[in-house]
Amino acid sequence: MARTLKGKRILLTGASTGIGRELARMLGAKGAKLALVARQVDKLKEAADEVRQAGGEAVVIPGDLTDPLTPSKVMDESVKALGGLDVLLNNAGVGTWNHFADGTEEHLRQVFEVNFFAISELMRLAVKPLIQGNQPAILNIASMTGRRGMPAFSEYSASKHALVGLTEALRGEYHRFGISVLLVLPGLTQSDFFKNVLASKGKAQLPMEKALTPSQTAAAVVKALENDTRETWVGGEAKRILWLNRFFPGWLDRKIAKTVVNLWAKTA
Repeated sequence: MARTLKGKRILLTGASTGIGRELARMLGAKGAKLALVARQVDKLKEAADEVRQAGGEAVVIPGDLTDPLTPSKVMDESVKALGGLDVLLNNAGVGTWNHFADGTEEHLRQVFEVNFFAISELMRLAVKPLIQGNQPAILNIASMTGRRGMPAFSEYSASKHALVGLTEALRGEYHRFGISVLLVLPGLTQSDFFKNVLASKGKAQLPMEKALTPSQTAAAVVKALENDTRETWVGGEAKRILWLNRFFPGWLDRKIAKTVVNLWAKTA
């Protein structure tokens, strides 16, 4: 199925910076009508202006998704402002960059609140308005770590695994409503992730010079939505690691474990 984005009513979370902001601009250029959700009001307003300049429409709906009351508020206000809903695009996320033994329960719960529980509730609340929508879809931006957990991203990986599992389950459940449930798994991206991490004491080899730009990841998301693609791997790193994980998981386990041992040995 080819999905036309012109006139589509889209609720986009995490819309103020990085991938979300690029998504807002690109969807605006396609003629979409957007409800932009994030905590940073000033940056949300800037993103909304960029959407309008690109040719789309946008309303700003500030909200902290860790607040249990926020998902229902966001959904109600979005549906009212847009006159309905065609697409729920879950982009908001947070993480930690540390080793699990040095982490805290508080941080783990915060990561799950944003990356899993808030998104889960939005997907539950979206059913009724999406049933009335035009070519309705839910698209979840997870991470390659949602298929292959990575050291120093243990808590983030766990939350993304949970999101991937729920996405797959809902793909079957929501088919009877005529709602597509899509999944995008980007590799390392040059976003504000490391500026906003809850902990930053990890040891890992991060080839940032080869990382995706926010616009590259956003473009892949837009394409996935237009083509109704069930699952999309974005970036050479993600494709390589996920391919190895699928066909040679034992070798990949040993390779990653050896890398971690060497990293810690150098800093001992």
